[in-house]
Amino acid sequence: MDALEAIMTTRAIRRFTAEPVSDDDVWTCLRAAQQAPSGGNVQPTRYLVVTDPDVRTAVGRLYRSAFTRYTEIAPERTDAAGLRINASANHLADTLASVPVIVFFLMPRLPSLVEGVDIGPVHASVYPAVQNFCLAARALGLGTTLTTVIRVHHAETLDLLGVPDRWEIAAMVPLGHPAEKFSIAKRREVSKLTSFNRWS
Repeated sequence: MDALEAIMTTRAIRRFTAEPVSDDDVWTCLRAAQQAPSGGNVQPTRYLVVTDPDVRTAVGRLYRSAFTRYTEIAPERTDAAGLRINASANHLADTLASVPVIVFFLMPRLPSLVEGVDIGPVHASVYPAVQNFCLAARALGLGTTLTTVIRVHHAETLDLLGVPDRWEIAAMVPLGHPAEKFSIAKRREVSKLTSFNRWS
């Protein structure tokens, strides 16, 4: 697949079929993730791949609870696009346990200040790996979506997965065969968001 086509059509997929994902495809996506750039080439990302049905069920319960808590505090959207997104997100919360693969992207708890100098958040060296993973999945015809709401139950999720508390969840990405179509997502017009040389 052409790289630009993959970029333009990698949208959030929240509805999946029950078809399993091959180990080879999972490893292809993980190798692509690991090729992402990171600050100082420190490569801070660790990957935790959940395929066991019992663990997926437990993660699904935590995710459903986290999403419910989030919807209680998030601003309500009543526009057509907002209603579509809410329905899609609710579907994922209800069915996450049945998604064949759930990948956690973990990062070490490190300060953004070194000797009082702001070097930026570690997240900046993790999210390129997440995007590479999603793009590789798209090239294989697999769907993904980047989620972070599981952090509402961050400590419980780390405990469930046996992750030491010096690590934190940067993202959780379900991976599976899509039950919806890939397409170019509607986005704000980039020319209205872009300045050259000085803010305008």
